[in-house]
Amino acid sequence: MKEFLEGSMAVALGVSVCKPHVISAYPITPQTHIVEHLSELVADGDLKSQFINVESEFGAASVVLGAASAGARAFSATTSQGLLLMGEVLFNISGMRLPLVITVANRAVSAPINIWNDHSDAMIFRDAGWIMLFAEDNQEVHDMHIQAYKIGETPEISLPVMVNMDGFILTHAYEPVDTIDQEDADEFLPPFNPVVKLDVENPLTMGPLAEPQWYLETRYRIQEAMLEAKPLVKQVAKEFKDKFGRWYGDVIDTYRMDDAEIVYVAMGSICGTIKDTVDTLRDKGEKAGLLKIRLYRPFPGDEIVEALKDKKKVIVLEKAVSLGASGMLSDEIKAAFYPTQHRPEISSTFGGLGGRDISQASLAKLYDRVKGERQDNIFVDLKTELV
Repeated sequence: MKEFLEGSMAVALGVSVCKPHVISAYPITPQTHIVEHLSELVADGDLKSQFINVESEFGAASVVLGAASAGARAFSATTSQGLLLMGEVLFNISGMRLPLVITVANRAVSAPINIWNDHSDAMIFRDAGWIMLFAEDNQEVHDMHIQAYKIGETPEISLPVMVNMDGFILTHAYEPVDTIDQEDADEFLPPFNPVVKLDVENPLTMGPLAEPQWYLETRYRIQEAMLEAKPLVKQVAKEFKDKFGRWYGDVIDTYRMDDAEIVYVAMGSICGTIKDTVDTLRDKGEKAGLLKIRLYRPFPGDEIVEALKDKKKVIVLEKAVSLGASGMLSDEIKAAFYPTQHRPEISSTFGGLGGRDISQASLAKLYDRVKGERQDNIFVDLKTELV
């Protein structure tokens, strides 16, 4: 059914049809509307779930960890400082191989206090053992959640999934969304049947002390599961397309790439603006294109190399900075190209931090700069220089 929805409601409805047994979250801007909508669905009897109020994001993460340990399908949502407060528990969740889902409404990290969008929060946890998806628009973020549960709950994977959506830009924006109905959701997503769970009839220990002779093996098994998850993400994306008719690529997606010479690479909502910029540049005779990264962890290095190997220049637009180093996304792309004989010129470009607007005019000027000379690192001041 086509509805005109706020992004947060699109998430709530997408989560609702997954029938989570337990929901727990603490309100924090710009995530609050997601759990407000879910709490209303529970209170009105439209969603049979236990909504557990907590005193902090650390508490919320602990609740969903406990719920998943007991064999329940669990959900939470947070952002920025709240995600940081969950940090210790996030590592426990992945280390215990608990396949729950958390939505992150991406927001800048303080200080200074900033409630607007960039990717600083999620990128901090890129090494936490979570599968990480990034949505471009509200339709995609609605559809991502049912895919996220199917991916994470696959017994061979059994890992948590973080669904990322840009704060305010998506969470508070209204767009037409084709919502998934319950009958179709039930056909696509099977009931949760965990590999292991806490059971008084069959007692076991989860998350115990691991001495040095065992800890490495736990990291190895998570790494193996991560690598096995990438083909599964592709499979689930295809199954979703076959069932619902909507396609976003699988781990990456491309736009006007066939004959492109200079390609933007990005994640999240900025991809929509880049598509418009690419169209404008194409109208002027420029051979521009876009590579959108939908799956960030596990990193789709082989797929990125295949898509970019014949291009002249690449503009990686990053909405987070590894302070004291460089661009996290561009560094990983360069590393993926390392074994190959050819790689394009890759520019690390930082912009949109703390919610600063990235306009089509800014992106076009950036394109002109990269086209004219090699730029290894560009710290984009979109307010004073490129707008």
